[in-house]
Amino acid sequence: MKLMIQAGALLGALAVALGAFGAHALRASLEAAGRADTFETAVKYQFYHAIMLVVIGLLMQRAGDEAVRWLGWSGYAFMGGVLIFSGSLYTICFTGITKFGAVAPIGGLLLIVGWILLLLAAGKLA
Repeated sequence: MKLMIQAGALLGALAVALGAFGAHALRASLEAAGRADTFETAVKYQFYHAIMLVVIGLLMQRAGDEAVRWLGWSGYAFMGGVLIFSGSLYTICFTGITKFGAVAPIGGLLLIVGWILLLLAAGKLA
């Protein structure tokens, strides 16, 4: 419960910081490399799922044991998905090594799994 809220808060703070950094300090280099959209996608997905981690943590505080278990799995899938999906996109933007693009679908799959697990958890909520 607490971990989900803390992870969401940390990922949210980092998303705001990275978004500002990309919009200001990195803007010219990202645009020159044709990576501004890639960077923006990474920040957006990170931020959306940071918010969901906070929501999951709050739901866990009021849910029964079975729902908490499903919500926890959903949160862990979101965390892993953000790290792999957004992380691979950031790596492409910062290094120019496009081979990291092959890793992004794994993160995307984890994000999808997280949403499906959240759907299943919703069925267990009172």
